[in-house]
Amino acid sequence: MSDEEGPVSALDPMSAKPLYVQLADVIAKKIESGDLAPDRPIPSENHLAEAYGVARLTARRAAQELRERGLIVTVRGKGSFVVDQPPAGAAKDESGTLG
Repeated sequence: MSDEEGPVSALDPMSAKPLYVQLADVIAKKIESGDLAPDRPIPSENHLAEAYGVARLTARRAAQELRERGLIVTVRGKGSFVVDQPPAGAAKDESGTLG
């Protein structure tokens, strides 16, 4: 395990909040902080699943959540990309509701 990135601890499987929402929140924070730049791809579902120790379906649901929040767009055959200007407050949506 020489390649541990550390994000695995960011998700809490014992939490009442679903894992896909937790993962979406982590990615949303990376978008907000600039770690994931506008008009650039986010990691693939396979990469997210491996990096965070979740099932690929969980990573897919997280991407769906991010699309619903207006933070990413998915282009068939190319992947998912950070939108140029995310909606105000969308990345801060921890309560499960949008402003």
